[in-house]
Amino acid sequence: TYGLCNCKQRFLYQKLSSAFLMDCKNRKHRLLKFPIASTFPLFSVQLIHVACVCAGHNASRDVVTLVKSILFHRRNPLHFHFITDAVANQILSLLFQSWMVPSVQVSFYDADELKSEVSWIPNKHYSGIYGLMKLTLTKALPSDLTKVIVLDTDITFATDIAELWAIFKKFTGMMFGLVENQSDWYLGNLWKNHKPWPALGRGFNTGVILLYLERLRRIGWEQMWRLTAERELMSMLSTSLADQVIHWNSPKKLRVKNKHVEFFRNLYLTFLEYDGNLLRRELFGCPTQATSESIRLQGALEELDEDDQCYDFRRERITVHRVHLYFLQYEYTLTGDETDITLVAQLSMDRLQMLEAICKHWEGPISLALYMSDAEAQQFLRYAQASEVLKNRKNVGYHIVYKEGQFYPVNLVRNVALRNANTPYVFLADVDFLPMYGLYDYLRKSVVQLDMAHAKKALVVPAFETLRYRLSFPKSKAELLSMLDMGTLYTFRYHVWTKGHAPTNYAKWRTATTPYKVEWEADFEPYVVVRRDCPEYDQRFVGFGWNKVSHIMELDAQEYDLMILPNAFMVHMPHAPSFDISKFRSSPGYRYCLQTLKDEFHQDLSRKYGAAALKYLTAQRNI
Repeated sequence: TYGLCNCKQRFLYQKLSSAFLMDCKNRKHRLLKFPIASTFPLFSVQLIHVACVCAGHNASRDVVTLVKSILFHRRNPLHFHFITDAVANQILSLLFQSWMVPSVQVSFYDADELKSEVSWIPNKHYSGIYGLMKLTLTKALPSDLTKVIVLDTDITFATDIAELWAIFKKFTGMMFGLVENQSDWYLGNLWKNHKPWPALGRGFNTGVILLYLERLRRIGWEQMWRLTAERELMSMLSTSLADQVIHWNSPKKLRVKNKHVEFFRNLYLTFLEYDGNLLRRELFGCPTQATSESIRLQGALEELDEDDQCYDFRRERITVHRVHLYFLQYEYTLTGDETDITLVAQLSMDRLQMLEAICKHWEGPISLALYMSDAEAQQFLRYAQASEVLKNRKNVGYHIVYKEGQFYPVNLVRNVALRNANTPYVFLADVDFLPMYGLYDYLRKSVVQLDMAHAKKALVVPAFETLRYRLSFPKSKAELLSMLDMGTLYTFRYHVWTKGHAPTNYAKWRTATTPYKVEWEADFEPYVVVRRDCPEYDQRFVGFGWNKVSHIMELDAQEYDLMILPNAFMVHMPHAPSFDISKFRSSPGYRYCLQTLKDEFHQDLSRKYGAAALKYLTAQRNI
């Protein structure tokens, strides 16, 4: 073994550069292609390889802070090797793909293929089988990879990782490097009968390892560790410890007392909330080679006219936002009857207070996309972990879309939530609406009744609103009608935007007992239940205006029948106006550009659907 440094804690550091996944058909592991790719044919700086075992939602979130700290300090191209389960693979592959950092390669290896290598070892540590997978890296990683730095996901770097990589030069015949555990806890003399483990002294911490893979393979490492484990288990019976010093995998550990802990705590908290967009920078002196995706994006940018009054709107459409799927633990089992429905919505920080109420009103699965900064995402995490309602709901998928640009990309955010719904049907809603109690079961029955499996239908849930912040929520349609008559509730936006929901025909709905079909009308924007394979939202519409209208128009163009449900309703809860609607109301330029985008959307719709789409243009001109 070789001592890496005299570190007191399990924290390190580095900088950021490029994200890139390749396709390698002759290997078992998967390498995915990333939009801004980098290759390193002539660079003068050395490519550094980093390996992590990462499984589950929490580890996938932790590893982002590690990566940020590495990228912040680094001056070298990097290649991350992630041994992942299916959950972490899905999360991290899209995260790196959308992060688009130059001079960073990312490869994924299937942890399931390695489980049999270590599953025979009895293990009591909370990390389970994944804590033992570092033993298999000589087999899991590519055979032509000679050296790698192995890191736990909950580490934070405080300097350039190249300093660690340089220590390989001192490996005169050595195979790997470790640091001794620093805590006296490992000595086993803190109290009577304190016996943490049978090793001599403190033992070594495997949160940071320098592995000389080539030499380990040469001495038969795989057979060596197996024989050693079998021998030790005869007396130990099971493994119980992983590498414990100070790491931030628990909120309690932020309150630990140690003379160095203030420095490391602040370092960790800094990178936790650090804006990852700032790490999308080129490395000086490190040439990069653009991929087809980066060329496409660059071409799209060059086509824009900077003198165009609506340049900022058009540029927003080609902005790539970082996306972190399943930011919190998610557990959902698809029902067998093929009628399940996911409520799909988007929100930002100012609508966070709606989440608990929605969870109380809708017991089915939910897919939420949250448009937030890195710092706001951490505020949301603390909010969710402190909420008894939210922390006990595991069938809610929270997907972070990180802020970038000057507009709220509302339809892009909606599409992230829509793409990650995993039920046959979706209820496309807004987060400031509360569904009626029992709506989830009612909609599932309606799916069967209206034979949605074999017909293109959009089931409309009539929308109402209240101006009262405290409302005794109606428990039935009869109670809602009574509140309408008393003036406690109103049909949605009747006093400001009647056209948005007029086709619902609220007068007919009052007495209807069976679903009825309505025809599309200009500016109709109801909330609907459709099959998951419905058209996505048009991402040219950002901020306020026409984001839902254009979607309903395309549903109609694809000949979806709009069916009003007679015993369904949802109620809009009051809130302060959004920043985007304020801009729309106060800026003539904003309104001009929205009209320009509408006209272009109509033209695109006509090209896509032919003569059948001419009615939309006619309807617009008649307004």
